Amino acid sequence: MKIEEIYETLLGEYSYQGWWPLIYYKGKNPTKTGVINGYHPKDYSFPKNEGEQFEVILGSILTQNTNWKSVEKALINIDKIAIDFKPENILKVLNEDFILFKEAIRCAGYYNQKINYISNILDFYINLDGDTPTRKELLNVKGVGNETADSILLYAYRQSEFVVDAYTKRIFSCLNYIKEKDSYLKVKKLFEENLPSNYEIYQEYHSLIVEHAKRYYVKKPYGVEDNLLKDFKIKIRL
Repeated sequence: MKIEEIYETLLGEYSYQGWWPLIYYKGKNPTKTGVINGYHPKDYSFPKNEGEQFEVILGSILTQNTNWKSVEKALINIDKIAIDFKPENILKVLNEDFILFKEAIRCAGYYNQKINYISNILDFYINLDGDTPTRKELLNVKGVGNETADSILLYAYRQSEFVVDAYTKRIFSCLNYIKEKDSYLKVKKLFEENLPSNYEIYQEYHSLIVEHAKRYYVKKPYGVEDNLLKDFKIKIRL
C-alpha cells in the first residue's frame, strides 16, 4: 500500500493546509480552494485556549452536511450573541433564548437537529472539566458519529485519530485501495496501519484529501482528470 507516498505527493502539490480554521485568526492559506482565511499552515499549536478548542468542537458539529462558508457564518453569529466561545456563555444563551440561538445557526442547515447536538456537546464538554475525552465517550454523545468524534479528537485535542470523510472514500475507492461501501472503521484502520501515528500528519493528510477531491472528485465520473494520483491506482486482476 502506497498510502504514505500518496500523502507526500499531495503535500508536494498543495503544501501545508493549516487546518482547523479559526474565524478570527488572521492566517491565510493561498494554496487552497474556497475559504482561505483562518488557517495556520505548519503551526500545530492550535487550539491555544479553551475558546479556540470549543470553536473547533462547535465547527465539527455545524459542518455536518454543509459547507465551511455556512459554518463560518454560524460561528460568527454564535460569537456575537454569546460574546465569546466560552461553553458556559453559549449554554446560557441557548437556555435563555432558544429561538435566538436557533436563528444564529440557521445558515448551517439542519438547525433544529444541530441545536440539540450542540446542547448535548456543551453539557458533555463542561462536565469534562478540562480532561481529554476518549473516543468512546464522544461517540456516546448524541449527534457525534465516527467522523465528528475523530475530527474533535484530531483538531481540538491533537490526538492521533485519522478522520475519514466522503472524499477519502471517493478517492481511495477510485484508486482501488478500498471498496466504496467499506465501513468507516475499516478505512480508518487502513490509514492508521500505513502511516506513522502522528497527529500532524493526520491533520495534513485529511485536509489534503479534501483539497484534492474538491478539484477532481466532486462530479461523476470521479477522478477522470486526476493525473496527479493516476500512477498510484492499483490494477485489479480479473
